Amino acid sequence: MTSLRHQRRYQNDFSEELARKGWYHSFEGIDGAMPLVWLQERWSRFPLPADLAGKRVLDIGSWDGWFSFEAERRGASVTSVDREEIDNYRTMHRRLGSKNDYRILDFYELPSAGLGRFDIVFCLGVLYHIRHPMLALELLCSLTTEVAIVETFTIEGDPEIPVMEFYETDELNGKFDNWIGPTANCVLAMCRAAGFARVEQFARDRMNVAVACYRKWEPEPAEPAMDPPELFGVSNSIGYGINFATTRDEYVSCWFHTPAASLTREDLRLEIGGFGAPAVFVGPPEDGKYLANFRLPPGTPQGWVDVRLRLKNSRFGDVLRIAVDMPLAVETIKLIGVCDAVTWKAGEAGELLSCWVEGLPENADLQNVRLSIGERRLKNLWLGGADKGIRQINASLPAGCASGEFVVECGGVRSNGLAVVTDRSRKPN
Repeated sequence: MTSLRHQRRYQNDFSEELARKGWYHSFEGIDGAMPLVWLQERWSRFPLPADLAGKRVLDIGSWDGWFSFEAERRGASVTSVDREEIDNYRTMHRRLGSKNDYRILDFYELPSAGLGRFDIVFCLGVLYHIRHPMLALELLCSLTTEVAIVETFTIEGDPEIPVMEFYETDELNGKFDNWIGPTANCVLAMCRAAGFARVEQFARDRMNVAVACYRKWEPEPAEPAMDPPELFGVSNSIGYGINFATTRDEYVSCWFHTPAASLTREDLRLEIGGFGAPAVFVGPPEDGKYLANFRLPPGTPQGWVDVRLRLKNSRFGDVLRIAVDMPLAVETIKLIGVCDAVTWKAGEAGELLSCWVEGLPENADLQNVRLSIGERRLKNLWLGGADKGIRQINASLPAGCASGEFVVECGGVRSNGLAVVTDRSRKPN
């Protein structure tokens, strides 16, 4: 006997009507499973300008192409994508004299297809067909520069914790390529977690939700209620360096001052390379100093990238920089001097050591510069800026570190060595 849950999932099945009519989208003179008046109503709800001239639009899972052709009619340059070629799309492309670029690609092939990025991306009725929905949403985010419109099937209910059903085979509508059934609040949460700065629901019915996923924050307030936060530190949350890789799941740690008595994640507006980054953590203030962590946004540009912060009721403050996907370009490293960081005695070290180095690249940081005495690694504590090409590094010595040759390494290049006499009185852990 079919379970009640299974029966409920079959109420959204339109396969018989689609097979009878042969078209999913309707057009003038063509009666598809989706009425033309309903397609027009759906479009009218999209938070998009009426005139799309100058905009690049990507329509993922375009099917018969109504939304692609409507975007083109409104002035956009459109790329339509489907995983198999649809004859109906080709028919309408010829009939309308369309210039849309039609590509046959799987969702996961989009980043390597050389299509570039798009101002607006449609992902309509696609998400629940995707085996790896979070990966797909991250790819969607990386392809979008302004807004993505996501419409998808949902299950009923809005529990406090977002919930998603998983369909192993054909539990949803008897189709084996239907994988998930999220609640509406789960869809919003997934889109935020994928890297969109803000996600706004604009339509919902019993079995579907439509959301607008924006890459940027709302405009700065015309009359801010307080001064901008003072951003005084930005680093990778692992190792506290300034380097980030877009191939990794990276988080940005920010330290800042603000007179605000208390803050929530929703109060923060971090911008990285022009894209908004939602906060995942904000700690309690200590004398007006805050620590907050943010996801590195998908599609962050390579090179030196500006980072700036504001509150929802302030404007942006000063800009700091991080290095994204930047190789370490090192030719030679010259160790100029080393001393105890407390007594300043040259060639000696107790618990702390300071050294001066020439030849480190601009994106050298606490994570990719390695200090050692003999076979013992030191713990980097601080790396100063370049002064006439020379940078100071402070480090702590592990207990039991014996005297030996001190060297600095970065990017596979090793410096000259200098002898260091350590305090042997400390015992190893």
